[in-house]
Amino acid sequence: MHDFHPPISDAGLYWVVPVPAGALRWSDGGRSATIEMQDVAVIDQPKWPARKAQATPARMSFKMVFEATKQAVTYDDKAKLFRVTGFLAICRMEARVAVPSMGFSWRSDPIDKCPPAAFAVIGNEVNGKYYEEEAAR
Repeated sequence: MHDFHPPISDAGLYWVVPVPAGALRWSDGGRSATIEMQDVAVIDQPKWPARKAQATPARMSFKMVFEATKQAVTYDDKAKLFRVTGFLAICRMEARVAVPSMGFSWRSDPIDKCPPAAFAVIGNEVNGKYYEEEAAR
């Protein structure tokens, strides 16, 4: 079993990578977003989430397409000063990974052959001090 993600940062965050200019494209009036990145440095860490699990350098390329549905949503948690408003979105993804030191590589089905996942929201988010400022408008 392989688990690919960027190295965990000193703050304990993972899946945080710089997105180069041009890698994120919006279309359809902001209702569709595509992120495509090539040869991203990640690690293969089969024992993740153990913090000291062995990590092997790997590379990943991927394309994700998010498309908003017509279903409006609002998630509002006043206690946590957090609100998201927008539209449910579906996502399709294709990817390929390689662990050169192991001679391992894997490729997903093409994006048009992958089933969509309904897990995203395209919209606006406010939190912290901006939560109350936005509510006052």
